[in-house]
Amino acid sequence: MSKVMEKTATEKTETVEAEHPAAPFLRMDRIPHIWCPTCGIGTVVRCFADALEHSKVDLNKIAIVSGIGCTGRVAGYMKLDAFHTTHGRPVPFATGLKLGRPELLVTVFSGDGDLVGIGGNHFIHAARRNIDMLVVLVNNFIYGMTGGQNAPTTPISARSSTMPFGNFERPFNLPHLAESCGASFVARWTSLHIRRLTKSFREAIARKGFRFIEVIAPCATLYARLNKLGTGFNLMKFYHDNAIIDHDADTRDVDIRFQDKIICGKFVDEERPTYSEMMHEHYTRILGDKFVGMPPEGGMIRDTEEKSPSKGKKATKERKSKTSKAKSAKSNETGGK
Repeated sequence: MSKVMEKTATEKTETVEAEHPAAPFLRMDRIPHIWCPTCGIGTVVRCFADALEHSKVDLNKIAIVSGIGCTGRVAGYMKLDAFHTTHGRPVPFATGLKLGRPELLVTVFSGDGDLVGIGGNHFIHAARRNIDMLVVLVNNFIYGMTGGQNAPTTPISARSSTMPFGNFERPFNLPHLAESCGASFVARWTSLHIRRLTKSFREAIARKGFRFIEVIAPCATLYARLNKLGTGFNLMKFYHDNAIIDHDADTRDVDIRFQDKIICGKFVDEERPTYSEMMHEHYTRILGDKFVGMPPEGGMIRDTEEKSPSKGKKATKERKSKTSKAKSAKSNETGGK
């Protein structure tokens, strides 16, 4: 027995390098990230990566669109086709991307200030049109990257750098906003609910239409410090003690008050025609064979020109020739003036 123990103690230990489970979904050359310790955004990203893995989605058919802010950095860290847009504009950018490449799983990842503050108008109309995209809004109740200003989700009486005596503006009830504008899938979780959030991502990925998931996440650096709420651990404990799961809740009743109960769950899950489907059906009915819609596989113009460069150049020359002839005819009609 002693000889075996002695042999084991003298053996050299081999070091085996193992890849992190989330590595295939992240740009590891950009790690470590810029997010503060105990920030919940990284947890949300990991849940999304797990959902992609379990959903067996083709990673070449996914596009991530983000705006400006702490959550806006997600586009830079995920190892997917990603677009980092201007402040408040990820939703309209994602709309154009989806209409031009309908085969893509277009996902918007951004914060409360970017999506419903600066970009609120774009948010409500994308939901109204039922644009086929997944919108993930990480809500930390404050503008985290720019100094802790009051946000459209800051609870009444909570303090921010621009409202040091407490907020008196009524905040958005985001699930109700999304549902009332027309979202076909609406859910809310906290960054504590790892398994439930991952499942919600998987469900949303499998659906179509405007899908909205709000994730409550801690901001220990600004929101917690300004409101004397302790550390990120204290905020996570608060979620544990005060989150109530109620899938049947009326979204009108799920607004969040300062340091009060947080109602979580899947509130809306409906099947409705998307914007593209309604557009295709409408124009086909009105115009018949004259309407040529974007094929479901997308990429019609791009793929055609890539497969046949000569045809692409010929088509360009034909367009220029037609434009020149049209200008010449108009000039003749006006007497050359």
